[in-house]
Amino acid sequence: MTDIVGVISEIVRLTLLFATPFLFASLGEVFAQRSGVLNLGVEGIMLMGAFFAIFVVSDKGLALSPWAGVLAALIVGGLMGLAMAFVSVTLQAQQGISGIGFTLFGQGMSSLLFKVLAGGVITVRGFQPITFPVLSGLPFFGTALFQHNILVYIAFALVPISVWVLNRTSFGLQVRAVGQNPAAADSVGVSVARVRYITVTLGGMMAGLAGASLSIAITNVFQENMTAGAGFIAVALVYFGAWSPWRVMGGALLFSAASILQNFVQIFNSLRGVTINIPPNLLIMVPYVLIIVVLIFARERKRVEPAALTKPFEREEG
Repeated sequence: MTDIVGVISEIVRLTLLFATPFLFASLGEVFAQRSGVLNLGVEGIMLMGAFFAIFVVSDKGLALSPWAGVLAALIVGGLMGLAMAFVSVTLQAQQGISGIGFTLFGQGMSSLLFKVLAGGVITVRGFQPITFPVLSGLPFFGTALFQHNILVYIAFALVPISVWVLNRTSFGLQVRAVGQNPAAADSVGVSVARVRYITVTLGGMMAGLAGASLSIAITNVFQENMTAGAGFIAVALVYFGAWSPWRVMGGALLFSAASILQNFVQIFNSLRGVTINIPPNLLIMVPYVLIIVVLIFARERKRVEPAALTKPFEREEG
């Protein structure tokens, strides 16, 4: 019985840990999409954030603190988000295609920089789990909830903060207005371009932070294309969660739990008398199939989708 409780506690811990990059990227994308901009470049931004974060922290790079790596990821992500905003808002390019272009750029550039600047595998001692007096030693809850690195707590804290910003602040009202009816927002003096620039840039910063959490807080290593589609999953989670930060968090936890199914099986197989024989390739497919199935049947999402999503806005003069 003690073994089972320990396994469940470890499952909860891993679920929260691996939900972190999805949460960061998805919450940033919520703001961008609520303002009417779809950013499919999240994957590429995550890769760039992951590389710059670990390079700044690694001995092969600047050998600075993990917080310097976070700052580097935020800057790189913000710059890529700003570029995406320029292409989507100012140039009014087709958002899906331009987003894919940013993803390909991020994939290619991060691989190039990795080969040129690192020349091999980069490993670091990134953010370490925080130990809380008394709480970390509690049965079950100590392992599950109180032995995480600081970025995990920041990611989950940003959920209620995002809800408050979107629903209780004038900026959040502007974001929702611009995403729903940009012409009406413009008629009352709200700058549609300014709001979209801010949200897409913020989304880029959050995607960069998501990459940093992956490279210097979870794996502590960088590999080419290490995000493995996490950016696209983050975008899908926004649809899954109907543009609500709380529901997005639920989706991130669900996908995270499905993604570490292989770990679950290995843990259960390590218990005496328990054997689960499932082909590993089948387990890898589970989270992606789950997302597809949920999106197929989530037809009600159309009712809450921002009306101006992916639609460029051109102000009428006179």
